Amino acid sequence: SVEHWNEEAGATWMKRLLDTYPKAVWLNPEPRQRWDYTPSIQMIGEIMDDRMFPLTVSGLEEGMRSLG
Repeated sequence: SVEHWNEEAGATWMKRLLDTYPKAVWLNPEPRQRWDYTPSIQMIGEIMDDRMFPLTVSGLEEGMRSLG
C-alpha cells in the first residue's frame, strides 16, 4: 500500500463519491474468489455497502439490477 504517500486516504475519496452518487456500484476487475483474501477489496466492499460486482457482463447486469 502507498496510502501513507497520499494527503488523504482513498477511502475518503470513495466516501465523497458516495455522497455525490449514493447509489454507485463498484465493478471489481479482480476475480471474485480473491475478494475475501485482499484487505483493500474488503474495505471497498464495506465502503460500497456490498454494492461490488465483478467486472464481467453478468457483474454489470447484476450491478445495474441493484441500482433498481
